[in-house]
Amino acid sequence: MVLLRLNSILFLTLGLLTLVWGPRAASGQTQNELCQIEVVDAENGWAVPLVELRTTHNLRFVSDNAGVIALDEPELFDREVWFFVTGHGYEVPLDGFGYRGIRLKCERGGRLRVEVRRTAIAKRLGRLTGSGLFAESQKLGLRLDAQDAQRPPFPQDGLVVGCDSVQNAVYQGKMFWAWGDTTFANYPLGVFHMTSATTPLQPFAVLRPPLEPRLNYFVDDRGKPRGIAQMPGDGPTWLTGYTTLRDSSGREHLVASYRKIEGYLKTYEAGLCVWNDQLEQFDHLRTLWRKADGGKVPALASDGHPAFWTDADGQAWLLFGNPLPQVKLPATFEAWQDPAQWIALSPQQTLGTVTGAQVVPHSGSIAWSQFRKRWVTVFVEKSDELPVLGRVWYAEAETPLSDWGPAQEIVCHDNYTFYNPRLHPESTDAEQSSVLLFEGTYTAEFARHATPTPRYNYNQILYRLDLDDLK
Repeated sequence: MVLLRLNSILFLTLGLLTLVWGPRAASGQTQNELCQIEVVDAENGWAVPLVELRTTHNLRFVSDNAGVIALDEPELFDREVWFFVTGHGYEVPLDGFGYRGIRLKCERGGRLRVEVRRTAIAKRLGRLTGSGLFAESQKLGLRLDAQDAQRPPFPQDGLVVGCDSVQNAVYQGKMFWAWGDTTFANYPLGVFHMTSATTPLQPFAVLRPPLEPRLNYFVDDRGKPRGIAQMPGDGPTWLTGYTTLRDSSGREHLVASYRKIEGYLKTYEAGLCVWNDQLEQFDHLRTLWRKADGGKVPALASDGHPAFWTDADGQAWLLFGNPLPQVKLPATFEAWQDPAQWIALSPQQTLGTVTGAQVVPHSGSIAWSQFRKRWVTVFVEKSDELPVLGRVWYAEAETPLSDWGPAQEIVCHDNYTFYNPRLHPESTDAEQSSVLLFEGTYTAEFARHATPTPRYNYNQILYRLDLDDLK
C-alpha cells in the first residue's frame, strides 16, 4: 500500500510537471533552436508564400504569408540537405539530373535565403483566409513590419481554417465579403449557409507580401463566425450574384441570389434574398425555381459574379455571368426583382489564345480597367487535362458584350485546383492603377491524387497582375 501510494504521488507529480513545463518547453522554442528559411522572388526580393521545400524522405515545409519557413526537424541540422522546390509559378533551375531543388546546410539559429524565379505572369501575394497565415513567422518570434500598437501583432484567425468561393460587394462604405462552406478547427462540419465579414474598401495597406488581411466576421453570441444566409429548406445555402443596387428612392440594398443544395453540388431551389441591416443577415425575398417544378435554374441564380456597365446610349445595366455575361437587366433594385426584365445573352463559348489555340472558360469574373480602358477578365479553363481547373487566363474586350481575346495564361497551379477567380478592381488605390487583383479557391478537391497543402488547402489565395507588364 505504501509503495502504491508512493507510485501514485510520483505519477501525480510527473503529471503536474508535464502540465507546467511541457507547454512551456514547446512554446519556448526560440529562433536559436530553429532555422529560418526565407523564400524570395529573385526578380524583386519580395517574399513568396506557398512555396514548398520537400526532403528526400518527404518532410514538407511550406512558406507562410511572409515567405518564411521555420525548420525544426533535428535530423536536418548541421548537415547538407537536399530540398525539392515547388511553387505554382515559381521555381529554381534544373540540375544535371533534371531535379528542381537546392542544397542547404541548416543550423540552429541559422538564417537562409532561397531565391526562386517567377515563371507565372501574375505575382502571388498570399493567403486571405484560414488560420496560421503567419504560423512559421510566429514560431521564430518574428513580427510584421507594419505594426499598429492597438492591434494584435498578427491577424486573429479564430476557428476558421478553410472557406470556399468568395462573393464581394461595396455596401454602406465598406467591403462586404461572403464565402461558401466554411471549415472550423473544432470539427469537420462547419458553416454551410455562408460566412461573412467586412473590411475597409481598400483592405490592404500595400499590394505586396506580406499580405495581412484583417477580416471583421459576423459572429454569434460566442464570438464564432456564423451563417448569414440560412434560407428555408434542408441542405447548404450558397449565394451568388452578390451586389448592391439602389431603388427608386435612392436607398441602397445589398442583394444576392441564393441556391439550396442537395447531394453533391446539386441545386434543388433558387431565389432572391436581401440583407437585413438590423439582424445582419440575408432574408428570403422570393423563390424563383424549384427542382420539383421542372425547367432550368434561372440564369441570375446560377453561379457567377455581377458587373455594372453603361452602354453607348447611357443605359445602366447589371451584367451577370461566369465569367462572361449571360444575362443583363436594368441596374435597379426593382428590375432585379422582376424576371420579366432580365434579358438572356449568349456569351462566346471559346476564346482564342495568344498561341492560336482555343480555350473553354469555366468560371471567373469581369471588370472595367481604367488603366487599359478596356474590359478585362480572369478565368480558369474547362479541360480534362492536368491541372483540372488550375490554369488561369486573362483576356480583354472593348465592351463586355463584344468579342473577348486573345487570352494569355497568367498562372498555372500544378495538379491543383484554383476555381472561381474573382477580380477586385475596387481594392486598388487609384482609378489609373495598373495593378489588378484577383483571388480564387485553392483546393485539392478536383486534382488527381494531390496531397493537400497544409493550411493553404481550401482557402482563398490573392494574386496581383501588373497590366503594364509587356508579358
